[in-house]
Amino acid sequence: MKSMKFPKRYLIVLLTFVSTCVCYIERVGFSIAYTVAADAAGINQSSKGTILSTFYYGYACSQVPGGWAAQKIGGRQVLLLSFVLWSSTCFLVPLDPNRVTILVVARLLVGVAQGFIFPSIHTVLAQWVPPHERSRSVSLTTSGMYLGAAMGMLVLPSLVKFRGPQSVFIAEAALGVIWSFFWFKYATDPPRSEHQKATATGFGESLLPTKASQKIKVENGGTTARTSEIPWKRILASRPVWAIVVNNFTFHYALYVLMNWLPTYFELGLQLSLQEMGSSKMLPYFNMFIFSNIGGVLADYLITKRIMSVTKTRKFLNTVGFIVSSLALMTLPIFRTSAGAIFCSSVALGFLALGRAGFAVNHMDIAPKYAGIVMGVSNTAGTLAGIIGVDMTGKLLEAAKAEYSDLSSPESWRTVFVIPGLLCVFSSFIFLLFSTGERIFD
Repeated sequence: MKSMKFPKRYLIVLLTFVSTCVCYIERVGFSIAYTVAADAAGINQSSKGTILSTFYYGYACSQVPGGWAAQKIGGRQVLLLSFVLWSSTCFLVPLDPNRVTILVVARLLVGVAQGFIFPSIHTVLAQWVPPHERSRSVSLTTSGMYLGAAMGMLVLPSLVKFRGPQSVFIAEAALGVIWSFFWFKYATDPPRSEHQKATATGFGESLLPTKASQKIKVENGGTTARTSEIPWKRILASRPVWAIVVNNFTFHYALYVLMNWLPTYFELGLQLSLQEMGSSKMLPYFNMFIFSNIGGVLADYLITKRIMSVTKTRKFLNTVGFIVSSLALMTLPIFRTSAGAIFCSSVALGFLALGRAGFAVNHMDIAPKYAGIVMGVSNTAGTLAGIIGVDMTGKLLEAAKAEYSDLSSPESWRTVFVIPGLLCVFSSFIFLLFSTGERIFD
């Protein structure tokens, strides 16, 4: 690796990209495998929603502790431990819909383990990536989620068909172990000299401020020590932080509802077979991968060429992404063909991903030193969206089934997609009013 001509930070970004890809293969994989196993066992939609949402309870509990651990111990080490834990759980747990307790405990464990991942990644990237590369680096890293979801939708239904639902767990565990090996071998903490211009924005500094002793200059030229603590009150009272939190909630509400229930919509709402849909079923997530990277490159271009300020760039991309997505979500039930549903869901998820170049990079704009902490706080809200949205969707569909006798009519699904559509409109206005691209936490 020392002979490689590109900077080490590029390797770090590439490895974090692969990590998010593998994580979302796992999440989509469980949804696909469990749906097949649960349908075969005659589990109703409400019960399915409860099991599918269990992951997010564990995920929510570990977001802020994940940010704290990444600050205290180091994002690199926490990220590795997280992967080892969730991979081991996937390998050891049997997929039996009738063994509810085992499934609940397993999904809680996987959720807790994966909850440490994104705060750790943001801490690592805040250490390694200079400010003018942050939009595209974060966008590339997070786009791994969507490529992973696309790959999962493409490959895993066939794996389930030919090898059974349990084979998905084994494949996911193997991917986790392989990634852990490469991260352990190649990931390091950054040297301070990696980027000379970064010190002023927190890049390359130690991001372990919880009880760190820092030296400051005094009038006679000597130094004295002071303790720097995480400014929890300022973070939780900050309007720009809450703008990020609200948009994170909405983004993940829409994403998790579609990720967990889109297979059911195709099969029961449109009477389509996932296996027979071929590669088209991966297009919504592949579109997210493309648009996420377009958003990152476009944001960095607008900022570095001084076409827009950081604040205006974040607000512009966030607003365009969320408003277009809201329109696509609310019109999705109208389309009753495979092509129409794929197109609408692709537009909805693609522009949601574009919006991430607004709110999702904003952690590092306003608080580069506390990026993992702010990410943990905002991602907790995103995880609560998963708990509420996935579970509530199951109950909405069970009620619709009782009213309309089945789930094949557009009316059965209208409320499911209108809710995230309206949330997108609301969140975009909140971000326009309260967000900023200026650094507000030192």
